[in-house]
Amino acid sequence: MNNSMISAMVSMNSMQQRLDMIADNMANLDTTGYKRKESNFDEVLTNVQNQPEGFKQKGRATGLGFTTGFGMQMASITSNMEQGSLKQTGNPTDLAMQGNGLFAVRANGTTAYTREGAFTFVPDKANPGNMILTNNQGYPVLDSNDQTISVSNKAKVAIDNKGRVHVESGGDTGIVATLQVVEPVRPEGLQQIDGNLFVVGDNAQGVLQGKSIDRMDTDRGIQSGYLEQSNVDYATEITDMMQVQRAYQLASRALTSSDTMMNLANNIRG
Repeated sequence: MNNSMISAMVSMNSMQQRLDMIADNMANLDTTGYKRKESNFDEVLTNVQNQPEGFKQKGRATGLGFTTGFGMQMASITSNMEQGSLKQTGNPTDLAMQGNGLFAVRANGTTAYTREGAFTFVPDKANPGNMILTNNQGYPVLDSNDQTISVSNKAKVAIDNKGRVHVESGGDTGIVATLQVVEPVRPEGLQQIDGNLFVVGDNAQGVLQGKSIDRMDTDRGIQSGYLEQSNVDYATEITDMMQVQRAYQLASRALTSSDTMMNLANNIRG
């Protein structure tokens, strides 16, 4: 198998991965809080092939040698954390994060993070007569002390733009908890898992930092009664898909041409 055939095959495999990623983005066009996936590519086994000294002719402006490689590969997939548009729902437990922040939830025994603020109160099985705040998949939402938020099921609850949980029960009012908010300092260190959740990747350092909403910029905070929409742009995804499909077709033709030339060489030898 010659270099051109290997290069075409490797590139086609990478472009298929890119198409799968674009399809994932388009499938989540209406997913609340979804962050668009983006990919980075690297060349495979690139090196400089030296040329004989005889190629060094008078007036040549470039050095001897030419670059060879074996196609491209997908090096990484990152999430675009750009703010999505806000949609008003009127539900007081629907929360939209403005600015570069993430809510924390406890998913399957680990702490995960999300921009999807479709929260609700459900009965607290551990404390009958109470209810806890969960996301739409039933994972408990965490407060600033890394604890679940549990209140009486007879209480009236409101959440302000600083993430403070106000409770009114029996004529008494007070703040029982503050939502845990973290800021992704290095978003590339976050790994997306099922359920539109993020976790810190293995061996990643300094990815997140806890940050009180009071210390954030004035244009940041939490909007109650709103949900953040997906930041996927349909027109952009369609354009990217068409470009990748054309590149895939070109690589496919290169593979066919390489196979044809190899057959011709074999027939000449015969």
